[in-house]
This record gives sequence, C-alpha cells and structure tokens, in this order.
Amino acid sequence: MKEFLLSFIPIFVAMDAIGVLPMFIGFTEGFKKSEKRKIVVQSIITAFIIGMVFLFLGRWIFKVLGVLVSDFKIAGGMVLLAISFRDILRSEKYQKISRDTVGAVPIGTPLVVGPAVLTTIIILLDSYGMPITVLSFVVNLLITWVSFSYADAISGFLGKAGSKAISKIASLLLAAIAVMMIRKGTVDTIAYFLTQK
Repeated sequence: MKEFLLSFIPIFVAMDAIGVLPMFIGFTEGFKKSEKRKIVVQSIITAFIIGMVFLFLGRWIFKVLGVLVSDFKIAGGMVLLAISFRDILRSEKYQKISRDTVGAVPIGTPLVVGPAVLTTIIILLDSYGMPITVLSFVVNLLITWVSFSYADAISGFLGKAGSKAISKIASLLLAAIAVMMIRKGTVDTIAYFLTQK
C-alpha cells in the first residue's frame, strides 16, 4: 500500500485531473451530452494508450530517436501554446478545434497525459516496478474519467456566464502551462548540455 501511494501521488499531481477540468469544460462548451460522452471516452482511451506505450517503450523510443525528455516538454508546450492563442483570439468555440479530435488532442494529450505524466511514470517504473506503476496510472485515469463525466453538473452550477468566464480563464491557464513546459524544457536542455562538457 505504501509503494502504491508513493507511486499514485506523483502521477495524481502530474495529471492534475481537477486542474484540467476547467479546460475540458471550456473545450466542450455548447456540445451535446452525447458528444461530451464521446469526448470523455476518446480522451481517456488516448491518454491510456499513450501512457502504456511510454511505460513499455518510452526509454527505447527516446533513445532510438535521440529525443530528450526536455525536447518532449518543449514540443508539448508549443502545441498547447498554439491552441491557447487560438482559443483566446477567436470568439466562437466551434471555430477553434474539431469536435472529432478534441478528445484526443489536446485533452487526451498533452493535457491529461503530457510530458509531466510521461516523465513521472518512466521514473516511477524504475523505482516501483511495472505492476504498481500501471495500477497507479490506471487509477488516476479513472479519477479523471469521473471528473470529466460530471463536468456537466459543474458547468450547470456555474451557469452560462460562469462557463464562458471559466473558458477564457482556462485558455489563459493553458497558455501559462504551455510557457511553463517550454521554460522547463529549455532549462533541462541547457542543463543537459552543460553536464556533457
């Protein structure tokens, strides 16, 4: 149980299901219930597949491609930054992103499972082994699934004006998260090259 908690908590913090929820509400504003259910399933399945692939093949993929974790942070941050700019500058939600793919990108990845989660699970894999790391990852995905599934109730509580305000705030938060990811990736890259000398 102790090892599970030590593995669960870092993934919970990295995944940040509660923090991502306002962005989910913002991205799905005005969607039908059936569309939202589809997006929830799409986002969780996408996050699960990407997480499991990285659990089994992450280090090998990075090594073969010559990609650093810091490179992944910068790339993920740039994707999020582009999406957040588009959200802030356009007024209509349907113009921003395809309803068919919003569950996969950007919600499934890089919001639910992004560089922070992928880096965390690879590190935890070395410390606690495959079974505990997989269990911790799956339990965190289930928590995210539940929070997304009840997003309508939360949105209803906020009302239309509140939902719009959350949407704009979420876009700003998304931009901030993107800048943070790029910053951390840049710092990590510089640190890596300095240690190579």
